[in-house]
Amino acid sequence: MVTTGLRPRRSAVLRLLVVALALAGALLGGLGGAAPASAHAALTGSTPAQGSVADRAPEQVTLTFSEGVAMGDDSIRVLDPQGKRVDDGKLRNLSSDRVVKYGAGLPSGLRDGTYTVAWQAVSADSHPVSGAFTFSVGAPSKTSAPVPQQEAGGGLVGALYGIARYLAYAGFVLLAGGAAFVVACRPAAALVRSVQRLVVYGWALLTGTTVVMLLLRTPYTGSGDLADVFDLGGLQQVLLTKPGAALVSRLLLLAAAALFVAVLFGAFARAHQPAGADEPEETGEVAERGQRGEADERGAADAEDAAEEAGAADTAEEARRRKDLTFGLGFGGVIVATGLAATWAMAEHASTGLQPAVAMPVDVLHLLAVAAWLGGLAALVVSLYWGPPVERAAVRRFSRIAFGSVVVLVATGLYQSWRQVGTWRALTDTAYGRLLLIKVALVVVLVGIAWLSRQWTARLAEAPAGEVAAAELRAAEDAEQEAGREAEQDAAKAAGQEEREAEEEQEEEEEREAEKATVGASATTATTAAAAIARPAPKSGPAPKSGSTPTSDHSTSAPHGTPAADDGPSADDDAPDPARAAQLARQQAAVRTARTKRQRDADPERLGLRRSVLAEAAVAVVVLVVTTVLTATEPARTEAAVKATSGGQSAEAGRPQTLTIPFDTGGPDGKGTARVRLAPGSSGRANTLQLRITDPSGKVRDVPEVKVSFTQKAKKLGPLSVTTRHTGKGQWRAGGIQLPVPGKWRLSLVVRTSDIDQVTEIKNVKIGS
Repeated sequence: MVTTGLRPRRSAVLRLLVVALALAGALLGGLGGAAPASAHAALTGSTPAQGSVADRAPEQVTLTFSEGVAMGDDSIRVLDPQGKRVDDGKLRNLSSDRVVKYGAGLPSGLRDGTYTVAWQAVSADSHPVSGAFTFSVGAPSKTSAPVPQQEAGGGLVGALYGIARYLAYAGFVLLAGGAAFVVACRPAAALVRSVQRLVVYGWALLTGTTVVMLLLRTPYTGSGDLADVFDLGGLQQVLLTKPGAALVSRLLLLAAAALFVAVLFGAFARAHQPAGADEPEETGEVAERGQRGEADERGAADAEDAAEEAGAADTAEEARRRKDLTFGLGFGGVIVATGLAATWAMAEHASTGLQPAVAMPVDVLHLLAVAAWLGGLAALVVSLYWGPPVERAAVRRFSRIAFGSVVVLVATGLYQSWRQVGTWRALTDTAYGRLLLIKVALVVVLVGIAWLSRQWTARLAEAPAGEVAAAELRAAEDAEQEAGREAEQDAAKAAGQEEREAEEEQEEEEEREAEKATVGASATTATTAAAAIARPAPKSGPAPKSGSTPTSDHSTSAPHGTPAADDGPSADDDAPDPARAAQLARQQAAVRTARTKRQRDADPERLGLRRSVLAEAAVAVVVLVVTTVLTATEPARTEAAVKATSGGQSAEAGRPQTLTIPFDTGGPDGKGTARVRLAPGSSGRANTLQLRITDPSGKVRDVPEVKVSFTQKAKKLGPLSVTTRHTGKGQWRAGGIQLPVPGKWRLSLVVRTSDIDQVTEIKNVKIGS
């Protein structure tokens, strides 16, 4: 079978790819927006605890994490109520075999008030984490240091780093999968310009994004300021970390990959070039020699026979050379691709948590299977749409490789899901689980479309071998023509410039000749007139015949005959026009393309195969986006462990909430403002509510009655009434408020200003864990 497809209707292709990119953007916007908060190492405990009130100042502040983190002396900062740093600036490593704990010492004699603890670290899977909480000594103060609003890994730097991570995955898939398609499925694709560009672009994309990620590591894990990409000291520190070492290792492997690509599209492509690619030149040479005589013809025939015998003798050697080159490229390519995949495994989820010694090799296999399937699919798409005919055998070989990749993906994916999720309930209760379900659904859709592609492949008939060889020959010729097209255009421009200069020189020469002719004619006329005056009058004789011309007239007219000689053909008219030749070549290529397109569109099986493969590629783009977001999300097992051990002290711990609620009962003096403060704003702990009522001028005022209640619609809890106690003019207080679950609660405030005038105001309040 030959599956044709040089030039498609690009509008249909672009529409489908735009839809895929739109879905990808929606996923990045809807799921990736919370990526900075989706840290993989979580704070599971602290001493003092979040929101606690200590009778005396502690000697140190300690933080406990769910997994290993990297911290420095500035990673833990303790600020007093005025925002001044009071810790000793020295990190204390208090970790043991199974507990990850760090601390910072505090000076003795701390004054009473509310202190803020701000911390920042890099988790073992390379993602930055940060947080802040407060505790009080003696009693809470009226003021406290402001808590940082931007989390580590957020902002513009976080967005750029996330985009670079996605593009790095895409580059690896195109590089590894495209090369695998050429070596294992269709060696003739090494001569296809569109496939060459796909693999080279994949290499360039992966190299560029790796450099960008290396430069962004300093601001990504630190200040968040984009200008810090030029901080050489920070870059030096990054190189000493595990993520930095992984990125540098990736760059070194990409240097080896560049050599691999050069051999793939150099020696390997030449080894699989069709044998008849040089026949037109040899035929022309024989024809030229045939014009020299019969002896030359016999010599040419003998030379051809000798060449055929030599070619037959070299056939086995060439076949062995191809086999050795294919084996070498395949073995070397597997080594390089495995090394590149390992740079992700050694710095991502697989490197930490449960069973890392097993998880890292499994992660490498998972990435290689993704690249073989999706990257090979991309190579098949460009071959079908922007390349020469594709053999049915090549499509079948890729189909078998894709099936094997799916089997590996299922096996490794099941293990990774068990390792990162842990329970069935976590699939629906955690962000990681929900993302995993989306990815599984997309993969199922992708497998279904791949099954349709296999059905289209089964319907195709194999073309004769001669047709395939002719197609490969045309592909090689088209590649050579395309390679020389730019050179022809440059030559045409140069020839046009030379032609314009020659025309200008010819015009100047003609002007000079005309001037000479004019001057000569004037001189001849003057000489004739002078001679006529000096010569005596002629004797009477017969008058000259009509139409006769004096001799002097012949000499006078001689200069005018000179331009007439230019009317004949010149040597420049026989020279070919390079611009015209290039234009004719383009027109002939357009005619061939149109003919191939008509033949291609007339075959419904081949058309169906192209559309199904393109649909696979579109869904694959979305799958890759979901995978990238998934790697930036806190695993469900970690999230569950934090909830089980944090006791309200995790990175999502609650903070005191203050609400300002204006009201108007509609009666006399019915307008005012209620200020509600709920501390510590956490579930599972006793909260204290303080309520203050003021009039429109800001003066404290009393009202006959206030009521407060809480409702949680998502869990169908409430309303939970709160019993308030009047403590002074316009002041109410309630203690021991228990809100059982974290999340968004609805606070209902009822204010009565007279016997008949009252109003109910609703506000949402966020309760932490």
